[in-house]
Amino acid sequence: MTANLTDPRGSERFRFVRHTFVDGVAELVYAFDDGLELTERVTFPGAPTVPPEREAAFASALRLLHIVAGVSYYKAGIPPSIVIDGEPLDEETATLADALYLHGLAEFAYRNRLDLRGRIAFPFESRDRVTAPAIGLPARSLLPIGGGKDSVVAVEAVKSIGGDATAAWVGNSPLIAECAARTGLSTLNISRELAPGLFELNRLGAWNGHIPVTAINSAILTLAALLYGYDSIVFANERSASVATLEYEGQEVNHQWSKGFGFEKTFHDYLHSHVAADLDYCSLLRPWSELAVTSAFARLGAAYFDAFSSCNRNFRILGPKPADRWCGQCPKCHFVFLALAPFMAKPRLVSIFGRNLLDDDSLADAFDALLEYKNHKPFECVGEGAEARAALASLAERPEWREDALVSRFRREILPQLDSSELALEPWLKPGASHLVPSRLLGALDALG
Repeated sequence: MTANLTDPRGSERFRFVRHTFVDGVAELVYAFDDGLELTERVTFPGAPTVPPEREAAFASALRLLHIVAGVSYYKAGIPPSIVIDGEPLDEETATLADALYLHGLAEFAYRNRLDLRGRIAFPFESRDRVTAPAIGLPARSLLPIGGGKDSVVAVEAVKSIGGDATAAWVGNSPLIAECAARTGLSTLNISRELAPGLFELNRLGAWNGHIPVTAINSAILTLAALLYGYDSIVFANERSASVATLEYEGQEVNHQWSKGFGFEKTFHDYLHSHVAADLDYCSLLRPWSELAVTSAFARLGAAYFDAFSSCNRNFRILGPKPADRWCGQCPKCHFVFLALAPFMAKPRLVSIFGRNLLDDDSLADAFDALLEYKNHKPFECVGEGAEARAALASLAERPEWREDALVSRFRREILPQLDSSELALEPWLKPGASHLVPSRLLGALDALG
């Protein structure tokens, strides 16, 4: 394989070569210039034959997946030209792809000191717009589950109204599988196999970094909804995900861009116009802050306390994973511990994580970043700095927490510099953001209140 591959940073073109779907396997093929083809495979278990009334929608969704998943490969070389082999894109698809690649790769560009503005331009052919029809999809939901608190809350809310739903995930994580089994719902585990050549390109010096994984999973689940028959894909992304991590040379950089409301609205509208008018895409938790979600999890998630994990080190594609469900060293562990602390009995929380993370002086810099104190918040799926400050301020008033090392330090060094009127916990527990939740699931949204 090595003899046929070179560093893609010297390439001139990134090509979307072809996409196929045979016997439950989608193959997505890419190439740099005229080099070795990079073939990704997504396998849908027990896939039925696509019903005739869904064939056009399925073809549109397969092309969408080809375009969206290509971000994993394009970023290896970021060549100046993007080429679509075969049928050209329409303008709306090209516009969606431009936004996804520019904003979804903003963190990648920031970390590699690159500027992708003016470089990403998907070609398209102008033609009359045709609106996708409704295709009679069954009234049931795919609930993506990631093994963490957010998806658990969404699942339990939908269950509380008797919603017909399936817990779905992409990849082979045993941790997610265990969490999905706890839901009591039917489950759907889709496998995604990245092109082996991508890892070889990385070894040869390709550009590498963060990609918008949620967007890719959204496109995969769109195919699944059409294949198995679901009228909605219901994520569990909260409103905090829409807040940028930082600004870099006039561009917002948001680690969670494809979890934010801007992407959600764009993808939702695209599915309605280009795939199926009755296929909804939304986040059930969009009106809620991270703190509101952790409050709900403390109330609803007792059956998952010994099974859930938001520790990102558990979900690496490559590299070591922690021996336990929580490594205690990553920003996700730190934030989830802090966000749960105001709503959960201290002994219970400490038993979940194996130790008290707020009583460890060595983690001071890590928690400072969560507070956006002397630093921007980490490039992780964590809440806003103002949320973290409100959570710590509430702990500073509680006898069981106030003497712990980092809480005590917060009281002495940081709290005097803050505006006390901005530290109340209660405003974070009220819903407040726009959402796209379909009418039949509004009861589940109400159940969170």
